[in-house]
Amino acid sequence: MFHKIKAVNALPDYELSVQFAEGVTKIYDVKPLFDKWPAFEALKKSKPLFSQVKVDVGGYGVIWNDNLDLSCDELFENGRTIETPFDNLIAFTDATQLWGLNESTLRKAISYGKLINGVDACKFGKQWVISRKAMQREYGAPKK
Repeated sequence: MFHKIKAVNALPDYELSVQFAEGVTKIYDVKPLFDKWPAFEALKKSKPLFSQVKVDVGGYGVIWNDNLDLSCDELFENGRTIETPFDNLIAFTDATQLWGLNESTLRKAISYGKLINGVDACKFGKQWVISRKAMQREYGAPKK
């Protein structure tokens, strides 16, 4: 399964905090790669370079430069899941992609009371988020 990355942050001790579109956060330890792949030595030698990590276009992985990157699957499969207050909250745009729906379907579900505003979903500024639990209750398992 493809695990789209929404955000990445460099942490002390060469670890990455990676937030995935499906509402999961993982901590990935980069240190084992220093001995396994010579290209990753550059990160060990330059803490400022390590801190420049960013999400690749499309959320398919993280990159530092043209020579250093990690795939979303590597980060998801080998990262350590942590609990955050934002776990299992999914942006409407991500939920619609995961479940194969239109955003209007979710907005209508709120207006008709199928999804409860403030309980199942909530709007922050211009962005709607929904709980994974509500999506699974109303629409079953993700399609993608």
